[in-house]
Amino acid sequence: MEKIRRAVVVAVVPAHNEERNIVHVIETMPDYVDHIVIVDDKSSDATAERVRAAQADHPRVVLIQHAENQGVGGAIASGYEWARDNNADCAVVMAGDGQMDPADLPRLLAPVVVDDVDYAKGNRFLFPGGVALIPKVRFFGNACLSFLTKVGSGYWHVSDTQCGYTAISKSALRAIDWQKMYKRYGQPNDLLVSLNINNMSVRDVPVKPLYQVGEVSGIKIRRVIFTISSLLLRRFRERMFLKYIVMDFHPLVLFYLIGLLLAAISIILFGRIIWLWADEGSAPALSAIAFMFAFTTSMQSFFFGMWMDMEANKSLRG
Repeated sequence: MEKIRRAVVVAVVPAHNEERNIVHVIETMPDYVDHIVIVDDKSSDATAERVRAAQADHPRVVLIQHAENQGVGGAIASGYEWARDNNADCAVVMAGDGQMDPADLPRLLAPVVVDDVDYAKGNRFLFPGGVALIPKVRFFGNACLSFLTKVGSGYWHVSDTQCGYTAISKSALRAIDWQKMYKRYGQPNDLLVSLNINNMSVRDVPVKPLYQVGEVSGIKIRRVIFTISSLLLRRFRERMFLKYIVMDFHPLVLFYLIGLLLAAISIILFGRIIWLWADEGSAPALSAIAFMFAFTTSMQSFFFGMWMDMEANKSLRG
């Protein structure tokens, strides 16, 4: 704890229409946090006015106001840039809706400040009884996105990827181009891919889920899953190209390409089997055998690619 108190810690608080909770977030911020950077993402309520009023009693509060709404990722990026430009040793994200327990903050800061991990992220799944506290719809969507993020980012040891309670090191703050970070609800997923490309270490930390504290979620699960899935596919391609072709060559790229090619062939063969079955009442045995060969080989190629990716990123386990 002594090392944490000596470090320059910045709390980045993205806030959009959080007039009911923002003062509570400020008042419950631990005293070892040196600066509380509230990023008002063009709120239509009195969020900014509440923050200005609180500054009189809390001089460590800094208010940044966006002229245009940029989304939670854009708000976090602005806060990260302030932390980077003001020589912070560590920046932690705490939502303006009060859903992040300040009691968990030392556990998030310790890996970065004490153990030199580049990025620590909260994991509500690891908290004892945490899964039972998470609304079922959110848990299902989060679990799906966690798996896709493992594949897309290369951090196979992380889960609960939608948890925004995170801490980031000075070196990571300086390595990432925050102007290019995804600005909406896919920010944690996008950032993990960027961290992997830059060979940054990541550790999951158990944190307590908090709900029913007055927050209003803006997340539409069905829409967000498809949006973030598309983002992860694009960033996955970018990571494969930059990390395993441009920076260094790794054969896992070939396994993914072979798997993709054979998957396309198996889809074509399956369509042919269905068409012949519907048209002639039967399908050639050779087509069925070719389909099974293409499908099973494509799955094996994908699994080999994933296994190689796991092995290549073992050193990034924080």
